[in-house]
Amino acid sequence: MEVVRPGPFATVQDLGRTGYAHLGVSPSGAADARSHRLANRLVGNAETAAGLELLLGDAELRFHRATTVAVTGAPAPLRLDGWPMPLCEPWRVLAGQTLRIGTPGCGLRVYLAVAGGVDVPSTMDSRATDTLSGLGPTPLRTGDRLPVGIPSHSPAATHLAACMMARPVEPVVRVMRGPRDDFFDTDAFATLVVSRWLVTSDANRVGVRLTGPPLRHAGEAQLPSEGMVRGAIQVPSSGQPIVFLADHPTTGGYPVIAVVARDDIPLLAQARPGVGVRFEEHRGDRS
Repeated sequence: MEVVRPGPFATVQDLGRTGYAHLGVSPSGAADARSHRLANRLVGNAETAAGLELLLGDAELRFHRATTVAVTGAPAPLRLDGWPMPLCEPWRVLAGQTLRIGTPGCGLRVYLAVAGGVDVPSTMDSRATDTLSGLGPTPLRTGDRLPVGIPSHSPAATHLAACMMARPVEPVVRVMRGPRDDFFDTDAFATLVVSRWLVTSDANRVGVRLTGPPLRHAGEAQLPSEGMVRGAIQVPSSGQPIVFLADHPTTGGYPVIAVVARDDIPLLAQARPGVGVRFEEHRGDRS
């Protein structure tokens, strides 16, 4: 698979590298893991197989042997040698054909899976590109050629496209209190869940900075560095929250007022700058 045009920012991603936080290595992996898993299922891969994450699409790929591909995530227009191609369905491509992925009308990240997976070398048990640590493959450039593995299963039936749900214009994201909500004024968590927050342009694979009414600390804004997880809502001295995404640091020194439910992290991974976000308290487990 040859990269004719990578678009604004394209990386190889899988479900990340786990078990290395004690070494300061973040899990990384697909920012919208739900879309990544769906793309892999559609082409018959294991969910852990590596594929491509394309920020804002605008990419072009040429295939040098026949294979099956599927595209999920932000709804981008697709054309295979000029012919329209549907999202969220397995699609057979022939040797020499070119797939053009346009810019999605909403959402941020487009996911492409190819039967057999992108077979680049693994680093610490993962093929994911970690933009914070620099581990994994470098971001894609024009002319890159990506090896593809041998398919192990048949593509899925196209009815799985029903798994692709429309993304809300302004997502409502479930959060759980703590672990440091006691470091804030008594009304800070209530402010978090009743306010409308805007996604700022300061957003990437590490995290999403939001703007809205400040969440005031009860005392010092800093504390001794402690472990961080994907979905942690960290609040620095400005009072403006930052939600950690795939390439988040493994430790941090600002208190975490809440943590996003795991199943809702993709909503933030797909939220463009300027989009409004609301939070609601979730009293279940992290899923």
